[in-house]
Amino acid sequence: MKAIIIYASRHQGNTAKVARAIAGALNAELVTVDKAQGIAIHEYDLIGLGSGIYWGRHDRMLLALVRAWPAHDNRKAFIFSTSGRAEGGIFNRYTRHLRRAVTEKGFKIAGDFSCRGSDAVGPLKLLGGINRGRPNEADLAAAAQFARGLWVPKEG
Repeated sequence: MKAIIIYASRHQGNTAKVARAIAGALNAELVTVDKAQGIAIHEYDLIGLGSGIYWGRHDRMLLALVRAWPAHDNRKAFIFSTSGRAEGGIFNRYTRHLRRAVTEKGFKIAGDFSCRGSDAVGPLKLLGGINRGRPNEADLAAAAQFARGLWVPKEG
């Protein structure tokens, strides 16, 4: 299986750590979103898309990249993220925008992964931030385990 991970990691490198853990587990190509324009996405069997969560959603460049892709029938994609707060509830449904963009392009969602990330943006900076030291080794091991669960060898 040929896999690629496209990610955005802005402030503290939280998502880059998770992206590297996932890419290592999948032996996947790793590309930042700002260098992903023009990639022949149809050449990949599995596409991972991730970023930090910025004001309740994935990175805008990542969303724009996916929305610019042509339709792809039944290719597998997965979503990952890091955030200061856990996803859930009516106000914290972080993956919905990226998930919608991906499925509208015909991709099947193979799964999603998220973990806490160190967050010192906005008013949190005044408090010294939250989730210092995250993602930690346990988070990165969980990300790699998630990725290995996506790997389904072809029967032959």
